Amino acid sequence: FLTSHTADAKLIVLRLNRTTGKVEWTREIGFGRPFRGKLRRGVQVFHRWHNMASPSVVTSSNRIVVQFGTGDIAALDFSGKVLWKRNLQKDHGRFTIWWGFANSSVINGGQVITVCMQDSLADLQPKPVSSYIVAHGIDTGRRLWKTFRKTRADGEQCDSYTTPLLVTLGGRKQLVIMGANQLDGYNPADGRQLWFLPGLTGGRTVPSPTAGLGLIFAVRGLRGEILAVHSGGSGRLAEDRIAWTHRHNSPDTCCPLLYHGLLFTVSDDGIAQCLDANSGELQWRTRLKGPFKASPIAAEGRVYFPSSTGLVTVIAAQRELKQLAANPLDDQIIASPAAANGTIFLRGRKRLY
Repeated sequence: FLTSHTADAKLIVLRLNRTTGKVEWTREIGFGRPFRGKLRRGVQVFHRWHNMASPSVVTSSNRIVVQFGTGDIAALDFSGKVLWKRNLQKDHGRFTIWWGFANSSVINGGQVITVCMQDSLADLQPKPVSSYIVAHGIDTGRRLWKTFRKTRADGEQCDSYTTPLLVTLGGRKQLVIMGANQLDGYNPADGRQLWFLPGLTGGRTVPSPTAGLGLIFAVRGLRGEILAVHSGGSGRLAEDRIAWTHRHNSPDTCCPLLYHGLLFTVSDDGIAQCLDANSGELQWRTRLKGPFKASPIAAEGRVYFPSSTGLVTVIAAQRELKQLAANPLDDQIIASPAAANGTIFLRGRKRLY
């Protein structure tokens, strides 16, 4: 399942046969063009690296949830029947995120959970604009809960393009969110905030967090340090919950990858590195042919680093640097790859491979 947009600005979802690549059906969800004019506070100006179809599709066993930069969100069944549609801007107010709404939803049982983290405009108007998390019923589209996400960030530092991380930590299922200079966790059942770690000043955030080994891994703002935070606790967490930090060659866009006890990252300009996930100690660092916007993925003991120029570098997922392959595609890769049943799917500007 993919989302895209047509030349005449129709926002669409497609189902492809995963074996043949044949398009089995296409459905139109909405309409919208990204505004790319001069930056003005309170008006979305879409960055040149993304568009209205930047949010990822998410699925359950028999449902597809799609989302677009317009705020349109819809659920379909696998036959392409649209079950419901909503628009976040109509329901909750106009987006004020600087570079275009791009957050993806997550599915939690019968819930679709979406986050919007945006400029509060608190320095420009008496009533600040709120950032929020909202859950809808996956079968009905009915709002189940809404939580305002309060932080001390202002201006562009409020903006976050991250996807929430739905994870079980310490036996407790929670929704972990990074952005607006804060890392925090929520109960996905009702939206109640469980804990928060403020003061992570660093600017707007693009890489989503990941978790494992009793730690949460995140990137602090605009090319800020990589940090590992001990999971657990409640309320405001003390700074000593930070297990370690790494200050060099952190990504601005690409998400960190945890695999086999190692944390792999790649900076936008192509510095890939491997850290021991428990200690943060550098295992290796190398320069790859970049630039990079898509996040790396791992499978079968290998890490795949797709560059924006279409070159996918494959490195062994181990403590010693060992490059296994460098596979070129005649395309531009911005979207992160997906893997299923022994197949890797790569989305280029021109084609799906």
